[in-house]
Amino acid sequence: MEELLQRRSSCRAFLPQAVDRDTIEALFRLAQRSPSGCNAQPWNVVVTSGEGTERFRAALSAYAASNPQPDPDLPFPREYQGVYKQRRRDTAWSLYRSVGVEYGDREGSARQMLQNFSFFGAPHVAIITSDEALGAYGLVDCGLFVGMLLLAAESLGVAAVPQGALGEHSKFVRRFLGIGDDRLVVCGVSFGYPDRKHPANNFRTTRADLREVVTFVDA
Repeated sequence: MEELLQRRSSCRAFLPQAVDRDTIEALFRLAQRSPSGCNAQPWNVVVTSGEGTERFRAALSAYAASNPQPDPDLPFPREYQGVYKQRRRDTAWSLYRSVGVEYGDREGSARQMLQNFSFFGAPHVAIITSDEALGAYGLVDCGLFVGMLLLAAESLGVAAVPQGALGEHSKFVRRFLGIGDDRLVVCGVSFGYPDRKHPANNFRTTRADLREVVTFVDA
């Protein structure tokens, strides 16, 4: 487990090679072992492959490029403050620098952001949804499921990237994929095999020291 956690990273450039169906099913079978409150297992997943991915990629990319107003099912953070703002900024500019986008290049950063909606070239994308009636409890369970999914992918030699950005256009995603209004679009996970020569895959995010995030109460 330690090796998987240390090795895993978010892939932002994929090879066109598809993952075979047996491996995809093994991936989701492993993720299905994720814990959930009362064993409700509120997640549902739509997985695209082949022409299904290409049609979705083309449609969502065109829609996002038209600069529509975001319409997420889940509210955006009210504000990133302090260390959270700094971590977010550091990660963004580490990515941008890796692909040659300099600080202040808004057009370049916007182009890189739009790569989210083409799934960074991945041959597959999974859209994760939760039961609307379960509210925050279902969302927490889906977060656990996504974490398990990422580790399961790594264990099978499959690269993946979780994408909250795909939830920005929830209504479009729901309509295109025929997802019911009783489901909340939580996020997407694009997956496939990594393009290891692409510069976007050559940077790594950092993690806070344990002392910053854990408080021990011994007495």
